[in-house]
Amino acid sequence: MRHSKVFLLNGYKRLIKTSLLALLLVTLSVGLSGAWWDLGGSQDARESRLPVGNAITDGQALLRYALPIKNQPIRDVQESLEDISDKLRGKRWNPINGDISKAAVILRTRADKILVDIPQAKQPQAEALIAELSNGLDDLRAAVEEEDKEKTLIERGKLLSQVGELEELMLDEFPFEVPSEYSNLPQLKGRATVEMTTEKGKVTMVVDGYSAPVTAGNFVDLVQRGFYDNLEFIRAEDFYVLQTGDPAGAEEGFIDPQTGEYRAIPLEVLVRGDSKPIYGITLEEAGRYRDQPVLPFSAYGALAMARPGDDVNGGSSQFFFFLFEPELTPAGLNLLDGRYTIFGYVVDGKEVLGKLKEGDVIEAMKVKKGAENLVEPQVASKA
Repeated sequence: MRHSKVFLLNGYKRLIKTSLLALLLVTLSVGLSGAWWDLGGSQDARESRLPVGNAITDGQALLRYALPIKNQPIRDVQESLEDISDKLRGKRWNPINGDISKAAVILRTRADKILVDIPQAKQPQAEALIAELSNGLDDLRAAVEEEDKEKTLIERGKLLSQVGELEELMLDEFPFEVPSEYSNLPQLKGRATVEMTTEKGKVTMVVDGYSAPVTAGNFVDLVQRGFYDNLEFIRAEDFYVLQTGDPAGAEEGFIDPQTGEYRAIPLEVLVRGDSKPIYGITLEEAGRYRDQPVLPFSAYGALAMARPGDDVNGGSSQFFFFLFEPELTPAGLNLLDGRYTIFGYVVDGKEVLGKLKEGDVIEAMKVKKGAENLVEPQVASKA
């Protein structure tokens, strides 16, 4: 069986483990510098509302925080509900009640401030969601009063899904222009939900064009073409990585049938606080060692673009699922962020990823939602 070992992280697992201590020492040595902190309040909402401290390991939470919105009240509601999971692990029921009360007060007294960022045509839908959220908080409070951990998590999950829907209603236009040099590549101007079917089960992922429109657009385009159907997983390492996307034949990426040429996808990383992604250069090469991507490698099932060797702009069709290993991804200290493009997260079927092995086959991949957000190239793809 042919393996594209030049794609993705050769030696990186060893490098991460051996370099982690050195990186930690460097971080500690510079972490006390006043230049590290921005106290001016000028940060974008996606940065200012991301919690500090422990890394967020929930892909769905990361996707919610990654939405390019600046509505403070709904972010406060979201943060109150997100915080419940940490308190639940310690069975801190009284603080959880405090989070619920905070969210309820915001929805009751500041609904108008939430609605101000909703386009007029979507206002009825938003008002209905706010009402559902208010009612759902009563169900959540009842679960907390029963000290029922499982039920509390379920009710919290429902509410956060509704918060995410409400936040997405605030997105009327795509927030930035992709550089014209990439107009020959598909772009995802929004999000899409993709379902992957294997003999071990189904995996659902959300692909985020708000953070990586070119990478996400390429992926959704290939899914729509049926490119990934019947492809094998070419690499599977427990607690590390699951990789696929290598087509049959000598090529190791997608060959555009219109041009007969390899479709190359640039490295694309959106940094917290930036309004648009950085292209074609790692954060390390850009001198932004301490900056953190909006979509980090801290969640099990992070979906990322593979690439050949050191060619940061050589990705094409091969991608990988990062199988979260805690010691490799402490908050702000892993060596993958800023070196590879994350363009989404698995939101359902995570248990299937751990069952898949090298040689297993993708039976089919389908876009279940958001296909209308795919923008086809303005001209035929040319490398």
